[in-house]
Amino acid sequence: MEEEKKNKLSMVVFSGDMDKLFAAFSIALGAAAAGMEVTMFFTFWGLRALKKKVATGKSLFGRMLGMMYGGDINRATPSKMSFGGVGRWMFKKMMKAKGVTPLPELRQTAIDLGVKMYGCQMSMDVMEIPKEKMLDEVQGCVGVAFFLEEARKSEVQLFI
Repeated sequence: MEEEKKNKLSMVVFSGDMDKLFAAFSIALGAAAAGMEVTMFFTFWGLRALKKKVATGKSLFGRMLGMMYGGDINRATPSKMSFGGVGRWMFKKMMKAKGVTPLPELRQTAIDLGVKMYGCQMSMDVMEIPKEKMLDEVQGCVGVAFFLEEARKSEVQLFI
């Protein structure tokens, strides 16, 4: 007998690109506002959305990665038309002119609505991002088995 799915959304956030983070948080907010339980599992580049604005990395490669890709959610660039960072500035100006809520505010609204956010422990280990460099609201640092169990119980599963 198959277990009944819960009114729940489970989402893997693999990308740290501005447009994909907007999509992930917009969907999460819509689901939470509709009464769904929402779990977001951030892995690899998506971890940017959960990082504090601090340097990361202990080894030479870890520090290099932290410098090259470093930053927090405010450093997210568009997946297309980045123009060496000018695209981020341009899109932020365009979105502000249209009254679009900035990414940090979308993330905070998700937190306020009870969206559960988890970091992928394996990705954090590889990228040398310790738990203390993550936002305090991060529920935990977990493995893929945790996410798969969440997804198994969910009506909706997404990968962004």
